[in-house]
Amino acid sequence: MVMQMEKTIAKYKLRKLIKELKSKKGRGTELISLYIPPKRKISDVINYLRQEYSTASNIKSDTTRKHVQEALTKVIERLKYFNEAPENGLVVFCGAVPQNGPGSEKMEIYVIIPPETLNVNLYRCDDHFHTEYLEKTLEEKDVYGLISIDVNQAAIGLLEGDNIKVLSEHTSGIPGKHRAGGQSARRFERLREMAIHHYFDRIAKHVNEELLRESIFERLKGILIGGPGFTKHDFIKEADLDYRLRKLIIAIIDTNYSGEEGLRELVTKASDILKNVRYVYEKKIVDKFMFLIAKKPEMVLYDLKSILKNIYTNAIDTLIIVEDFEYFQVTLRCDNCGYSFTKLITLKELQEIEGRLCGKCRNGFYRTVERKSILDLVMELSQSLRFNLVIISPRTEYGVMFKRLGGIGAILRYPLGY
Repeated sequence: MVMQMEKTIAKYKLRKLIKELKSKKGRGTELISLYIPPKRKISDVINYLRQEYSTASNIKSDTTRKHVQEALTKVIERLKYFNEAPENGLVVFCGAVPQNGPGSEKMEIYVIIPPETLNVNLYRCDDHFHTEYLEKTLEEKDVYGLISIDVNQAAIGLLEGDNIKVLSEHTSGIPGKHRAGGQSARRFERLREMAIHHYFDRIAKHVNEELLRESIFERLKGILIGGPGFTKHDFIKEADLDYRLRKLIIAIIDTNYSGEEGLRELVTKASDILKNVRYVYEKKIVDKFMFLIAKKPEMVLYDLKSILKNIYTNAIDTLIIVEDFEYFQVTLRCDNCGYSFTKLITLKELQEIEGRLCGKCRNGFYRTVERKSILDLVMELSQSLRFNLVIISPRTEYGVMFKRLGGIGAILRYPLGY
């Protein structure tokens, strides 16, 4: 659980930083993106950047030339802290980023060690930072194929991190077991068997097309097949599934449903097999939280103020929060009398308060002096106070449900009245 928490926190931080980097735009081609592959000698990279510094002297625009050379100098100075690139590689973004229109540029530099091996060698000057290679490290490396089938319908899906993606849905068109008038029982049964076999081959063709795509197959860790009754076993036995996919079948599971609903049930029932997948891991935590609300309400908190009030008491075992939790801890101060206060508010509420006339002196106005998202705050506290932190995706059905409860909750080690 600790490893999963650390991995989730690291990915959240990187996702947040990438979002910030993508929002930055330079004046002309003044923003440097530098990707250094693992174990490359930094002295070789520095020599290359010095050549680029000389080449930059040919840039006609005085401002652009100055900014590019300043950025190169800053990158070179920062790289001197390394002898060689780390095992996962090294990424540096640097450039003069306008703060408030032309002439307000500020030199910014970001040095990132990717969470996964990034074997990319790139130097580029542009009007934006090239984060696309770094973004690929956030993709889930392992995915699972899902097939839910019965005699009436089937669905093919993909479990990727916190997301169940439905790739396609199909109906069989197979007649029921009772024959139409005028047909012999034997002939009707033969026609029905032919229809089932044709249906199986049609589904197998779609499975082959979907799961053998290079972008999926190279990451495919296993295939789970589910559905009510014996249809799923007959499908595996009779359908023309590609031999490469047959080798990846890791579980055949009885479910009550088929189709899209069957895919979700399949993942739930395969939780032991998929215990390290983010979707299953988060769902288990939310299910436990919901169970405690119903059966042992004294063992949970789901009010932000109560959670922050008790966060330092060592009573919290696991804190659950949605990734897009919108509250911030904000300190505002009057620019005249110095009166200050701290509130838990959303950005929309902050916009309504900031700039408002001070209620104490009636002469000054409130200005923000400190702002921190609640997610960043509890992330820092989880490492110092040693409680488990689970960051829930808002994209899943249980993430949406948890968000309706307020988006934050805590499972306690013991009742607070104990």
